[in-house]
Amino acid sequence: MKGVLEIDKEEFSEILEKTFSEIVHFFNSLDEISTQPNVKLEHQNLSYEGWGSKKVLEYFQQAVKPIISGSSGPKYWGFVTGGATPAALIGDFLATIYDQNTQRINQGGDISALLEVETVKMLLDFFSLPDSFAGGFVTGATMSNFTCLATARQWAGHQINKNYALEGVSSDDFVILSAEPHSSVVKCLSMLGIGSNNIVFVKKKDETREALDVEDLEQKLEFYKAKQIIISTSGGTVNTVDFDDMKSISILKEKYNFWWHIDAAFGGFANILDEYKHLLEGWENADSIAVDCHKWMNVPYENAVYFIRKEHSGLQMQVFQNSNAAYLGNPEDNFSYGNFTPENSRRFRALPVWFTLKAYGKKGYQNIVRNNIQNAQKFSVFVENHPALQLLSETRLNCVCFSLKENPEKSSTLLDIINENEKIFMTPTRLNNKAGIRAAFVNWRTSDKDLDVAFTEIQFALDKMDI
Repeated sequence: MKGVLEIDKEEFSEILEKTFSEIVHFFNSLDEISTQPNVKLEHQNLSYEGWGSKKVLEYFQQAVKPIISGSSGPKYWGFVTGGATPAALIGDFLATIYDQNTQRINQGGDISALLEVETVKMLLDFFSLPDSFAGGFVTGATMSNFTCLATARQWAGHQINKNYALEGVSSDDFVILSAEPHSSVVKCLSMLGIGSNNIVFVKKKDETREALDVEDLEQKLEFYKAKQIIISTSGGTVNTVDFDDMKSISILKEKYNFWWHIDAAFGGFANILDEYKHLLEGWENADSIAVDCHKWMNVPYENAVYFIRKEHSGLQMQVFQNSNAAYLGNPEDNFSYGNFTPENSRRFRALPVWFTLKAYGKKGYQNIVRNNIQNAQKFSVFVENHPALQLLSETRLNCVCFSLKENPEKSSTLLDIINENEKIFMTPTRLNNKAGIRAAFVNWRTSDKDLDVAFTEIQFALDKMDI
């Protein structure tokens, strides 16, 4: 008797056809799929014999599909969640089918690492960054920041003849300066043994801003000049998309010795539009940059890229090299991403990015970014003109922070009603000691009709609260 695995192999074409039909239906229905399904999944005991793929797919469609969120759709504005372009989906499907462990560029029969190098070059051109950077793909902004800050940590030790990758961090030889680090940066400091509490916070420009005060930064650079300094800056904060003054930091870099890291998870995309390039003027002088591709590039999770200056490649390899794996050869002679990134097992993450860049070019992404910025501006106008609402900050790019005008603390109740209605989804925030709501626009599908739905849903929630 044939086992279920053998039957699946024989019926693979039929199974794929059914799966493809499900994929197309989901893709074409995203405009209407619930943004926060209110259904629970019942537990099923594991089958000893196994069901086979067709029965599992049928069960999935009946029991699991109804609770799958339309988080990649046009009305999901929570966190900073992108969608997936058609070309990116094709690339991601093929990355799964080809199932490459993307490592060495000179490994016979496998060009995935070579295509990753090529994709990094395309991205450097896309962001108008110099080829003095090298890069690679990781799972998300957290691991991109981790790769950059791990190399920064090694640089700090190198300044005083210490190899932290070998010896560990055992002293307070260096200091981290930042004004409004993303939670992923703080998490990375914890994972790196630096300590998430060891950030020295730089003052912000004023109480309405999240960007650092350059004068206070210089004072701290002077005060800590006996230590090795790592500065983590924001190329767009997650709440208000505020940008640290890259141009001024570039000038300070000529005067002081420090590692400059930029978290540009989605704000880096401002550099592809001439009218917003000034926000990142000088970022090309950074030592490292983190960019999240599954946000504004609209490729499927998990996908991000890091850029680190090539002059630091030796330090980066000291951190990540597989020094005890003799079968991998000399890491200096045989380039492998396994010696430059946290993961030894690496999915072919460059492929969906390569596909979508090739398919739509820079112009296509300029259209996406401009459209999302216009979405945010129209949403802001609605808030400003509504008697019950107020903006909590200036809308600088693609995120809108707002609250109830009379009682901001009740904004969470308003948000609960909005999200529970399952038409749109936003996330809570807190800004300037006020509770609020944040809408983040990064999806290529979002249009005026989605905004109209949102305005109706917000008014419905306000009426329900009798406001």
